[in-house]
Parts: sequence; structure tokens; C-alpha cells
Amino acid sequence: MKGIVDNKIFRILFGIIKGFFITIIVIYLLFILFQRLSGNRSLFGYRMFTVASGSMAGVYEINDVIAVRDYDIKKLKIGDDIAYRGVRGGLEGMLVTHRIIRIENGTNGERIFVTRGVNAPAEDPSVLENQIMGKVVGVVPIISPLNHAVKSQLGFFLLIFCPLVIVIVLEVLQTITDIQLEKNEIQEIHKESTKSKKKFKQDNNHVEENKQEEDSSEKFTFTEEESSKEKQNESRDEIQVSEHEKRESETYIEVPEVVEMKEEREKIEII
Repeated sequence: MKGIVDNKIFRILFGIIKGFFITIIVIYLLFILFQRLSGNRSLFGYRMFTVASGSMAGVYEINDVIAVRDYDIKKLKIGDDIAYRGVRGGLEGMLVTHRIIRIENGTNGERIFVTRGVNAPAEDPSVLENQIMGKVVGVVPIISPLNHAVKSQLGFFLLIFCPLVIVIVLEVLQTITDIQLEKNEIQEIHKESTKSKKKFKQDNNHVEENKQEEDSSEKFTFTEEESSKEKQNESRDEIQVSEHEKRESETYIEVPEVVEMKEEREKIEII
């Protein structure tokens, strides 16, 4: 398993799958977020709606995501597709996207629009200007096919479930591999540290042995020097003793001679 996870081709494929999956999720989440935050209000001049019925089938299919742009109502014409809020005729509170088939003028000069779905047999109740939310500019690319896929069982399984499972499994394997690598690195560091400590201890012991040998050598040299000095001192003492004895001997020899000379002098003086 470690070999598969560490394989370069496998890592590239995993990166592609992961990037594709993340891109899909991000795009779809942005679409949902856009719808939720806008609350059917215009955001940057646009609204996005999901087609819920087949009244416009052939132009807009169910689950298509369509973009509706703010538009000058005075410029709307027959054949334009518009989105509006239903207020009567069973369409109360509903968002309707149908095509303009006729435009009439009201008593106060306002325009009244008559719409119908391309597949609907009957016209919608008349639509006033204040009901219109904008003009449909078309199906939103990428998001619309993605919405179709997500809302079908097969598409959800292939585009969401399978990639999600694959990414989770591979992330777990990658995490396990990283933990194992980190553990191996820690073990290697511990081994290197143990070796370094052992080597340091050996070097320290070697230094201590060398120091002891040097101390012993210096001690031995010092002892030899002391012995030599003692011998020299002993020899010097012997010489001094010998000289002292010689002097004493000479003194001992000289004393009788002096006595004898004194006696002779005394004899001469008496005569």
C-alpha cells in the first residue's frame, strides 16, 4: 500500500481527482450560496433560478439553472422569456418563467404582458410590470449540468459519492503514510542521536585515557628529574664532606708542627 501511495503516477491521478472533486463542490456550493443569500433578489444585476416544471421543455428542461438579468421593462417585446411572481390564477407565490406572447396597454398607460409556456395549452393570467423580475438570458453553463447530475441518483453517485469516498480513503492512506514516514524519521534521528552520544562518550574516554597517559608520562619525567637532582645533591654533599675532612686532616697535621716550632723558639731565647 505504501508503494502505491508513493507512486508518482498515482499521486498525479489522485491530485486530478481531488482537484476535480473540490472544484465541483466549490462551484455547487457557490451556486447554493448565491441563491440563499440573494433571496430571489438581484445580485450584481442577475438572479439564478432552477426550472421546476416542463412547461418550457425544449427550451429549458427541468433542473436547468437559468440566469435572469435585470432589464428595462419598456424594452421587453413579444418572444422574450421573462421571470415573474405569480399573484393570481393558482400561481400565487410561485416564480414563473414563461414566454411573452402578447403585450397590451392598460388604462393608466402601463404595459400588461400575456405569457404562456411553450408546452402549456393555456395562457397565464395577465402579468403587470411590478411582477416582472427580469429577462431570461439563458442556461448557466457548468452549474446547470452539475445540478442535473447532482439531482439524479446516478449522477450523485458518480460525481459526489464516489469521488468523496475515494478522496477520503486516499487522504487516510496519505495520512497513515505520512505518520509512518514521520515515525521512521524520528527513529532515524534517535539512532543518529544514540550513535552520536556513543561516539562522544568513546571520544571522551579516549581523551581521558590520553590525558592520564600524559599525566603519567609527566609524573614519570618529573620523578626522573627529582631522582637526578637528588643524586646530584648527594654527590655534591659527598664532595663537600670529603673536602671538609681533608681540611680537618691538614689542620691536624699542621698543629704539631707549630707546637714544635714554638718550643724551638723558646729554647733559643733561653740560650
